[in-house]
Amino acid sequence: MFNALVLEQHEKQTFAKITSLDDDLLPDGNVTVDVDFSSLNYKDGLAITGKGKIVRQFPMVPGIDFAGTVADSQHPDYQPGDKVVLTGWGVGEAHWGGMAEKARVNGDWLVPLPEGLSAQQAMMVGTAGFTAMLCVQALIDGGVKPEDGPVLVTGASGGVGSVAVTLLHALGYRVSAVTGRLEDNQAWLKQLGADEVLPRESFSAPGRPLDKQQWAGAIDTVGSQMLANVLSQIHYGGTVAACGLAGGFDLPATVMPFILRNVRLQGVDSVSCPKAQRQAAWQSLTKLLPASYFEQACHTIALAQTPEYANKIIQGEVKGRVVIDIAYQG
Repeated sequence: MFNALVLEQHEKQTFAKITSLDDDLLPDGNVTVDVDFSSLNYKDGLAITGKGKIVRQFPMVPGIDFAGTVADSQHPDYQPGDKVVLTGWGVGEAHWGGMAEKARVNGDWLVPLPEGLSAQQAMMVGTAGFTAMLCVQALIDGGVKPEDGPVLVTGASGGVGSVAVTLLHALGYRVSAVTGRLEDNQAWLKQLGADEVLPRESFSAPGRPLDKQQWAGAIDTVGSQMLANVLSQIHYGGTVAACGLAGGFDLPATVMPFILRNVRLQGVDSVSCPKAQRQAAWQSLTKLLPASYFEQACHTIALAQTPEYANKIIQGEVKGRVVIDIAYQG
């Protein structure tokens, strides 16, 4: 038996509850993991509150990532006792995720816990930090150098954005951070490494197809109109790494930034990222994140507190990371 946060749906309403489950209810997979920590991301918030069409089948154990210890394995790369991390691959959406004492998954989805990180620290980084590292790498691969000019990060107070600010600062970039709660987040974002903090409203209204060139590159976690406005303000030959759809699926932009300024739009998908790239990203995170990162805004909560914090995340009331200590009772 193991405890889990389970989502059920009745008459199109989503309900979350902590319940005890038999091990034989675990989904198919060749590695069983005793979960130590998971994290609570915006996508999890949408799933738990039912405000987004995230979950593809019910009942569902949410949680798009986790870190823990292998309990049983039929996979050649893992043995009982190995420390592992999982991000992506549809867990918490189409396959039971990390908000439970146990998880069973395909071993190909796992990576070894990077040396130098604890399971808790790995979830302080989590899918959000992993995605941020992929975005930063996309800018580097696109040729954006610190001396080329400042880099813009939208949604900077969220999980991906805040880690992106930290990583870019560590690499020597000048960072312009965009947030929807300027007064609440300005001091914190500057502490993370932002050189300036800008209000979200500056990028939310429809703008011109081409605007003043202001940033060498950008990491956009919002999408839609904000992404369109960002594209119009990138330097000639710059790169935008886009990883979020919080603002919607539409892109009300023209081809002008791409044709007249040779701007590159690089999509970043952390779900089915190849294993070699995943391992490289985790190793880079371990090297680049300063020790002070793990002392910044992070809320460690009990599994039972997850629905409460899911609502807070959706309402924009949480800054930084939320880590779920599966064994913590609150």
